[in-house]
Amino acid sequence: MPAAAMLSETDLNAITDAKVVDARGAACPGPLLEAKKVVGKVPVGGVIELWSSDPGTKTDVSAWSNKMGHAFLGTLAAQGYERVFVRRAK
Repeated sequence: MPAAAMLSETDLNAITDAKVVDARGAACPGPLLEAKKVVGKVPVGGVIELWSSDPGTKTDVSAWSNKMGHAFLGTLAAQGYERVFVRRAK
């Protein structure tokens, strides 16, 4: 899957095997650092679902994903936070 391939809201909601990382309440760059820590623990092709209440997280994680070659899949709004999805590519 190319790095820029964003999934629809329906497709994001259908992901059930993601490794969830709860970084709610952490300020930038905390959520991104949490994603970096976990990515190596997820198999190639696996998905990280990062929960963050920091509004800059989706931009930071999108840029990091593209730089590292992972696929930024998109975000879903939740109550008071965002669910950010990344597929590990390597």
